[in-house]
Amino acid sequence: MSSFLPGFALSLTLILAIGAQNAFVLRQGVRQEHVFWVCLTCALSDALLIAAGVAGFGALAEALPMVETVMRLGGAAFLLWYGLQNARAALKGGAALDVTGQGTPSLRRAVTTLLMLTWLNPHVYLDTLVLIGSISAQYPDRLAFGTGAVLASFCFFFALGYGARLLRPLFAKPVSWQILDALIALTMWAIALKLLLM
Repeated sequence: MSSFLPGFALSLTLILAIGAQNAFVLRQGVRQEHVFWVCLTCALSDALLIAAGVAGFGALAEALPMVETVMRLGGAAFLLWYGLQNARAALKGGAALDVTGQGTPSLRRAVTTLLMLTWLNPHVYLDTLVLIGSISAQYPDRLAFGTGAVLASFCFFFALGYGARLLRPLFAKPVSWQILDALIALTMWAIALKLLLM
């Protein structure tokens, strides 16, 4: 437990920050579209990255700074594009929660978008591979530390995805979607700007 709990706490604090991945999970949870698969995709992606970080991949990532630059610029470009899509939706308006489930995007499209939001984001590599990986080396049981970090990720994403349904009455109003889309667009652009200024 002396290694497990710090791993759980560190992972949870890193993942709580609002970002592209969390905003997408929230949106899918509110709409109740492919929630299980979206949450599982996020949690498994984090688990793979955390495992690689705890296994020592963080040192390799630090040894190849060019990879970080390419990931950072590619991630910024994708986030700018994704923010633009949300800004257009916010300006267009007229969307409301479709409780009948008609017009639901395909599972493939949802998972593909989520994988791009996750794997093209350089911050996820810094948080999981470098930060969690390097901090895990300070604990006697790195496996327990990594297990705690992975469990925190699973708990957070499933709580966010399934907890978002409580916001459904709010999102029955079109203006709520406009506000959410605008906030997501601003978040994506802020993250992209931060990446470009690094």
